[in-house]
Amino acid sequence: MINLQKCDASYALALHTSSAQLGLSLSNFADENRTQTWDLNRELSTYLHQYLVEFIKPLTWKDLAFLAVAKGPGSFTSSRIGVVTARTLAQQLEIPLFAISSLAAIACSQRDRITSDKKIAVQMEATRGQIYAGIYQISAQNSQLIACLPDSAIATEAWQQHLEQLATPYELITAPTHLGVTANSLLELAQQEWQAGKRPNWVDVLPFYGN
Repeated sequence: MINLQKCDASYALALHTSSAQLGLSLSNFADENRTQTWDLNRELSTYLHQYLVEFIKPLTWKDLAFLAVAKGPGSFTSSRIGVVTARTLAQQLEIPLFAISSLAAIACSQRDRITSDKKIAVQMEATRGQIYAGIYQISAQNSQLIACLPDSAIATEAWQQHLEQLATPYELITAPTHLGVTANSLLELAQQEWQAGKRPNWVDVLPFYGN
């Protein structure tokens, strides 16, 4: 990975709460990278702050250059809790907050095994006969993730028709039940945007519910 641009704070933290599994990832994109998960289910709001504080040790909040959070799709309540927590931290620390798609993180986590000539179609169970879906591709030039079809809630039949009409080969991935394990991919995608010069404000970060 590319090192962060020079600044006093050199670490970044990702929060993934879009499922029953909390995932946290911390990195300086050089010699320290760690990710940890907890299966919390409905106890997320009870333990999130505690695990956050313990996870960043021995660092302090001032060591963070930016934050990343899974904006969804996923669990309505869990996604909201994660986004609200990340917004609060970014506001207090006055640092950028990157809102990353849960589906994009899944696609990114498969990057090493899927060649750039294939698209990555990711689907996640939703409600009312719909699924959450997005299509991505790995750039052959710089290995970065490209969104070919933005995340959306779509009827299952319409999604199948869309896949059948794709002009290029694709691999279909169904989102696992536990998403916290892709917190490191959240952080990687956020770092790509950081390196591109983006500095999103926390006030613009909202959960994605498939609207």
